[in-house]
Amino acid sequence: MSEALVAVEAAGTDASVPAASGARQFWRRLRAQRAALVAAAVVALLVLVALAAPLLTALEGQDPTTYHPSLIDSARGGVPIGSLGGIGADHWLGVEPQTGRDLFARLVYGARVSLGVALAATVLQVVIGVAVGVGAALGTRWVDQLLSRATDVIVAMPLMIMSLALLAIVPPGFPRPVLVTLVVGLIGWGTIAKIVRAQTLSLKGLDYVSAARLSGWGAWRVARRELLPGLAAPVITYAALLVPMNISVEAALSFLGVGVKPPTPSWGQMLTAADVWYQAAPQYLLLPAGALFVTVLALTVLGDGVRTALDPRAASRLRVGTGRKDVENARSEDVKTAKSEKEASV
Repeated sequence: MSEALVAVEAAGTDASVPAASGARQFWRRLRAQRAALVAAAVVALLVLVALAAPLLTALEGQDPTTYHPSLIDSARGGVPIGSLGGIGADHWLGVEPQTGRDLFARLVYGARVSLGVALAATVLQVVIGVAVGVGAALGTRWVDQLLSRATDVIVAMPLMIMSLALLAIVPPGFPRPVLVTLVVGLIGWGTIAKIVRAQTLSLKGLDYVSAARLSGWGAWRVARRELLPGLAAPVITYAALLVPMNISVEAALSFLGVGVKPPTPSWGQMLTAADVWYQAAPQYLLLPAGALFVTVLALTVLGDGVRTALDPRAASRLRVGTGRKDVENARSEDVKTAKSEKEASV
């Protein structure tokens, strides 16, 4: 228990709920939400598939870049030969129209690029946004004005136009996944910076934060010990929603020609190329679209579950698989644990 919380208890404030917000309480609340556990398993499976893409394609005996012209019906405009887009023992999900590249290989390798770019860009956005938001809230009036105006500029900056401008000055040999990550990460942190600034200003008025500042702690120590734990819930929740948003941004950049380019596969690139084949080869559109849908749904449910586990007093937006009795039992256990810890400390 930190010195700030001791000072709060001495002042007569009930700090039992913050004291019970440890790692064990978090995992217990998260385990009480079955939907969040299922979503976490789906996300873990997607990440595992992306990491094991070379092994999975080796088991199939294919790769994402090899053309198979013999599997394409040129008389029909490049439609795959066979039923269901050429699905068979050699091509588990069929082949790509007009090129004959294996769809399974491109889908699992596309997960690597799409999830990798989205996750890396999200981490960059969170790091910059939290640093700017906390700095603006804890800084002087001039620092707050400067960082707030810079955040407004970033929020108003058109992502697509800036991407096109960067394409004109970046050498062609620069890795495109890295370029997309930097563009999305460096231009998309404005919203999370505003959220963090507003939440930090709200936390600054709480008793335990005021006690920490009056005890002589510096701004960095106050932010690290008292403010960042309180910012974890909104930051993690918004970050979980940023990942699918960044996947969509990568798809849009690929459509404009500034994102990942062939032959490197990505889900966004596959969707862009599938818009003219959805009738002749519907699986070419349904497979990446289904992967994106499952990813967005799983990350949304997981983000809501993490938010509820970090702040059990907040009402859950998605109560799928979460019983009212489970939540009430978790809260009662937290109160009992807090009381026992308080008595032990006394």
